[in-house]
Amino acid sequence: MKSKEEIEYTQTAANVPDEWFSWKERDKEKLEQVSRPSLSYWQDAWRRLVKNKMAMLGLIFLVLLTIMAIIGPILSPYEVNRQSLPDQYQPPSMEHWFGTDNAGRDVFTRTWYGARISLFVGFIAALIDVTIGIIWGGISGYKGGRTDNVMMRIIEVLYGLPYLLVVILLLVVLGPSLGTIILALTITGWVGMARIVRGQVLQIKNYEFVLASKSFGTKTSRIIRKNLLPNAMGPIIVQMTLTIPSAIFAEAFLSFIGLGIQAPFASWGVMANDSLGAILSGNWWTLFFPAFFISFTMFAFNVLGDGLQDALDPKLRK
Repeated sequence: MKSKEEIEYTQTAANVPDEWFSWKERDKEKLEQVSRPSLSYWQDAWRRLVKNKMAMLGLIFLVLLTIMAIIGPILSPYEVNRQSLPDQYQPPSMEHWFGTDNAGRDVFTRTWYGARISLFVGFIAALIDVTIGIIWGGISGYKGGRTDNVMMRIIEVLYGLPYLLVVILLLVVLGPSLGTIILALTITGWVGMARIVRGQVLQIKNYEFVLASKSFGTKTSRIIRKNLLPNAMGPIIVQMTLTIPSAIFAEAFLSFIGLGIQAPFASWGVMANDSLGAILSGNWWTLFFPAFFISFTMFAFNVLGDGLQDALDPKLRK
C-alpha cells in the first residue's frame, strides 16, 4: 500500500498543468546547453561547415583531386608523353581508363599531370596574393592618414589596369613558362586581397584590446601579427578559396590559347586545345575529361568558399 505522502504527491502531480512539465523540460535543455563545454570560434565554424552539404561535397572533391594528382600518374602504367600512333583515339576501356588522344597518349595519365600543374599554379598564386595583400592592406589600414591615402592610390591604379591584357603582354615579353604564368597572375592579383585586409584592419584596430596593446607600447608589427590578422582570418580564407579557382581558370585559358604551358607538357588547357579537332570526329573523351575537371574544380572551390563565408561569419554564431 502507498503511504500518505505518496498519495498526496500523486494527487498534486495530477492537478499540475501539462504546460508546467514542458517548461521544466525546456529549462532542463537550457541548463544542459550551459553545462556543455563552450566551443571555440574555429570549432564552431567547422561544426557549421560540416552541416553545409554543398560545401562538404566541394571539400571532399578537392581532397580526392589532390590525392589523385599525387598518386594518379603512379597508378597508370603509361608515361605522360608516351606516343603510340597505333593507339590513336582509343575510347575509354580497361586498358585506357580515359581513352587516348590524337597522339595515342593516355588521357588518364595526362589528366592527373594536368591536375598537378593546375593545383600548383592555383595554390602558389593564391599564396603570393595573400602574402602581399596581407602586408600591404595591413600596413595601409593600421597606419591610416597619408600612408593609407598613398597606398590606396597605388592600388586604384593597379586595379584599373586590364588584368588579362597585362598577363598576355607579360607572357609575350618574357615567354610562356610556368614561372612566367605565376608572375603574370600575381602581378596585380593581390589587389583584391589587400583591399579586403585593409577594410578588416580599419574596423578591428579601434577595438579595446588593440587600443590596450597600443597603450602598453607594443610594436606595430606585433599588433598587426598578434591582434589584427587573427581576427581578420575569416575573410582572408574565404577570399583565398576564390582566388585559387580564378588562377586555375586563368592558367587553363592561357594554355588553351597557346600562351601558357607548352606541349608536350600536360595541362588541362593544353589538353582542351589538342582535342578541339577530335570533337568533330566523335572522339568526345579527349575534351570531356579536362573540361569536366576544370569546371568541377572551380565549382568545388566556389561552393567551399560560400560555405566558409557562412561558417566564419560571427553574426551567425549561436
